[in-house]
Amino acid sequence: MSQPDVDVVREQFVATNQRDFQKAMDFYAEDVILVASEGWGITSGRYEGKPSVGEWFGDWFRQFADDYSFDIIELRDLGGGVVFLDAKHGGTGRTSGAAVGSHSGYLYRVANGKIDRVGLFVTPEDALEAASLPEWSKAKND
Repeated sequence: MSQPDVDVVREQFVATNQRDFQKAMDFYAEDVILVASEGWGITSGRYEGKPSVGEWFGDWFRQFADDYSFDIIELRDLGGGVVFLDAKHGGTGRTSGAAVGSHSGYLYRVANGKIDRVGLFVTPEDALEAASLPEWSKAKND
């Protein structure tokens, strides 16, 4: 088990929950790619490069009040620099005031201590299924 890869993802989530977005962004490589699968909401799509991912990050959190947070259910190394995360997240919608949230799955690829690829999936099962696809099965420079 590559504990340092898991720790990078865990610390990124800790920074996010603390609203320390600069620190959270420091965990990403300059050429990071974030892909939010279809059905993941209005932020679905592909975002390339740290500035684009940072904009996505900001847009996401502007939708929610300060009580919005992530709870890690499971975090584990899948090998080859790929980390699986099962998390529940929720809080209050900023404009509606309504309770919002979901239970989603994530894949992170970590290389040289930085996150260089992120996949956001509607369910943890979707994330685990996607982990077997070629874009997740090899480290970035393989």
